[in-house]
Amino acid sequence: MTYDLLIVGGGINGCAIAREASLLGLKVLLVEKDDLASHTSSASTKLIHGGLRYLETYEFRLVREALHERERLLEAAPHLIRPLTFVLPHAHALRPWWMVRLGLYLYDALAIGSNSTLPRSRDLTARDQAFTAPLAGTHRGFVYSDCRVDDARLTLANAVDAAAHGAEIATRTELLGARREGEIWHAELSDGRTVETRGLVNAAGPWVRNLLDTLAIANHSQIRLVKGSHIVVPKLFDGDHAYILQQPDGRIVFAIPYEGGFTEIGTTDIQVECPEDAVCSEEEKTYLCAAVNRYFARQVAPADIVWSWSGVRPLHDDGAAKAQAVTRDYVLELDDKGPPLLSIFGGKITTARALAEEALAKIGPALGGEVEPVTRARPFPGGTIADFDRFVAQTKARWPFLGDARAERMAHAYGCCLADMLRDVTDLGEDLGAGLTATEIRWMRDHEWARTAEDVLWRRSKLGLHAGPELASEVEMVLKGP
Repeated sequence: MTYDLLIVGGGINGCAIAREASLLGLKVLLVEKDDLASHTSSASTKLIHGGLRYLETYEFRLVREALHERERLLEAAPHLIRPLTFVLPHAHALRPWWMVRLGLYLYDALAIGSNSTLPRSRDLTARDQAFTAPLAGTHRGFVYSDCRVDDARLTLANAVDAAAHGAEIATRTELLGARREGEIWHAELSDGRTVETRGLVNAAGPWVRNLLDTLAIANHSQIRLVKGSHIVVPKLFDGDHAYILQQPDGRIVFAIPYEGGFTEIGTTDIQVECPEDAVCSEEEKTYLCAAVNRYFARQVAPADIVWSWSGVRPLHDDGAAKAQAVTRDYVLELDDKGPPLLSIFGGKITTARALAEEALAKIGPALGGEVEPVTRARPFPGGTIADFDRFVAQTKARWPFLGDARAERMAHAYGCCLADMLRDVTDLGEDLGAGLTATEIRWMRDHEWARTAEDVLWRRSKLGLHAGPELASEVEMVLKGP
């Protein structure tokens, strides 16, 4: 069997490319050495945003593209992506008030043309007591809007749509090596197969350079590995809004409501040498606690942290002196000395769909044909929902045995695909912990490539936050059963 494309890497970029390619009718095989979204793509700040701070480095094209993608994604996956109000206190600020205000005006202007449904930015007012009450002291500031996302499930949604259109998704499968012979790549996989493919896509994320070395391919682009860490603490404030906090070192740190009773705090920017350095250090934990303690009346310490994560961002090296200044834009490099190899440098969750579209436009001619964009207005699996609040109400009414909290969680996770999971189901059965049942676990196994308790508890759901360690053994038993 000869594939049109072999994609290496099951992060957001690889899965988005697989979706775009399969919808174009190409025969696609995606291999991922671990689980889908098991590295950087499940370790983001969980935002779909234009990148307000990227304006400081004059990345206007990237911000404009990201803002336009924000609106597309919000419409295509309303169950996974939700509007989020941000409060930007003007305290501890290195930037003058007028500069921040001008930046927000520019942010709004760059969104023009995307038919944005989100409110424009404004100043904090005396009516915003819900926003200012958690803060220590009195603050001037600003309010603007972006979106939150379940990053791991958005990655998964790309893979599910790709598979529905013929793509083969092979997790726990590594590319061991590949060689060119005539117009074909011959690739050796860790599952014992040797496959043929007309084109190869290197979407290995932080391992993009490692794969090029394995293939003995020289290229011009360089990569800089930058670690971003996050912590989760018991919630610092009430409400469903978030904060963007300026820091004395010029960075910004987000404080975002997370999974009901928690606050997510992040991120850091630290250059590292290898992808395996994705560990939140004690120094980072202390830094992030101090970052929010400058602003909030409720103080936190590293001892309050209930979870942390760290991802290594594979940024295209543009020569910037500081890690925080390195471009978040992406570069696609095509090697067409024989059957084509496309390597992906950089990228971010928000622009993955646009990256995939550009990737197919770049490698398509090398495969012998021109391509047309196919995902710009396409809903993700579960995303054909006109009014999400009404959908949640309908979910509670249709399946009362779920209970209100579980119905809302599952509506967000699965969208209208929930009807497929619950077809002919009148009782989910025993609650194994945190609202998780064998029915849902088997769905993740059979339809979402879940193979371990970590896949279930920390990527496809975040229920590991709400249950004890004994739930992991219950999950493993179900995964191994019929």
